[in-house]
Amino acid sequence: MPDLLTQALALEGLAWVALAAFVAGVIRGFSGFGTALIYLPVAAQVMPPLWTILSLAAMDIIAPAVHMPAALRKGHPRDLMRLMGGVVLLLPVGLWVLTRVDPDIFRYAVSLLTLGMLVVLVSGLRYRGAVTPPMVWGIGGAGGFLGGAAGLPGPPVILFYMASPHSPTVVRANTTAYLFFYDLLLIAVLLVLGGFEPLAFVIGLALALPALAGNLLGGALFHPARERLYRGVAYVVIAGAALSGLPFLNFGG
Repeated sequence: MPDLLTQALALEGLAWVALAAFVAGVIRGFSGFGTALIYLPVAAQVMPPLWTILSLAAMDIIAPAVHMPAALRKGHPRDLMRLMGGVVLLLPVGLWVLTRVDPDIFRYAVSLLTLGMLVVLVSGLRYRGAVTPPMVWGIGGAGGFLGGAAGLPGPPVILFYMASPHSPTVVRANTTAYLFFYDLLLIAVLLVLGGFEPLAFVIGLALALPALAGNLLGGALFHPARERLYRGVAYVVIAGAALSGLPFLNFGG
């Protein structure tokens, strides 16, 4: 472990990735979203695709763990199980796709998906129809596939699951639990398939510190009366991170 930590700290470009983790934490702290949308485009400039999503999973299981008891207590267990069932089915397929894409294609995909998600968030577009149990399975499957292929398991759930008849408290609880269990499943599937990279995992654990510090700062900065301002700042930062990840712009050197 000490050797892995030494190698992790020696990673070229780690300072930029750590800064991205911190900024992502700040945005998450005062807006409630944005970790992957900010972190992935920057990290993909420094690490291979698989390392990028594994480090994100490792980074993102630390802070949310403290919220899990409340999330499980306030959430909707049946819908959560349906979501995770869909993830189990299609996460391996997404990982299979990930292992066969060129790193530049991965960077394009992450950046373009991030920009697409940003457009949807800014426009306020939401699915307005009824969400049935089979659809929840499908939403979970879409999240599993996108999570495995591009490290973005959240958009399908965030955009469509909010159309459910559940209260905002239940939706937030289930979303929190879904993302937490997705990270655990990703790590487990990589272990089973032999794709687990210990160094990438240790890098993610190290990045949990700036991410947690950012979360705490973002939470301290939040004031309900300025929510629109915070979301505006979050959108600008997400756009900047997504554009920086486009290979033809070569912001990463």
